[in-house]
Amino acid sequence: MSDDPAEGAERKMRFLFALRQRGVTDPRVLEAMERIDRGEFVRGLFEDRAYEDTPLPIPCGQTISQPSVVGLMTQALDVGPRDKVLEIGTGSGYQAAILSLLCRRVYTVDRHRRLVTEAEEIFRHFGLSNITTMVADGSRGLAEQAPFDRIMVTAAAEDPPGPLLAQLKIGGIMVVPVGQSDAVQTLIRVRRNENGFDYDELRQVRFVPLVEGLG
Repeated sequence: MSDDPAEGAERKMRFLFALRQRGVTDPRVLEAMERIDRGEFVRGLFEDRAYEDTPLPIPCGQTISQPSVVGLMTQALDVGPRDKVLEIGTGSGYQAAILSLLCRRVYTVDRHRRLVTEAEEIFRHFGLSNITTMVADGSRGLAEQAPFDRIMVTAAAEDPPGPLLAQLKIGGIMVVPVGQSDAVQTLIRVRRNENGFDYDELRQVRFVPLVEGLG
């Protein structure tokens, strides 16, 4: 990748323009995505494609989501500066890094130790000190830190997982892809209220499946 500052600035401008074109309009989300360089999270064969709006492979058979989906999910989560956020599926760490600029604290869990270790290195590089990483079975959430103001799930479940619903604070929001892993999935926004849960369908997506246990 070129180190030319002018080329880098133009690439960033094109990147942000593409996000807006695809419906990412929240100024705080766009600012966070401008500050967190996706190129730092894509290594090896695919690093020259880091600024394309496409998912890319990362180790352990996982993917880094396409930027517009990251932006739309973050926007749908409606994160506030005092919120405590749980992310299920650390992956490359890209989504957690963006969330960390928008909230008080992010807890992120992944079943693959290698991914967690590599993400921690990048968080240190960016000086992001409000992210707590953990190797854990994401389908069970993180009961010891519950309840959470916001929960982001970056892997597809057949239904919103019960343990995660239970760990969502009243008034809280969860964004989760739902559907069979080999078919069309739907991005769902869940809001918890005094009487239960409200569900909104946002858009069609494709995510790796949410798998129980450790990798």
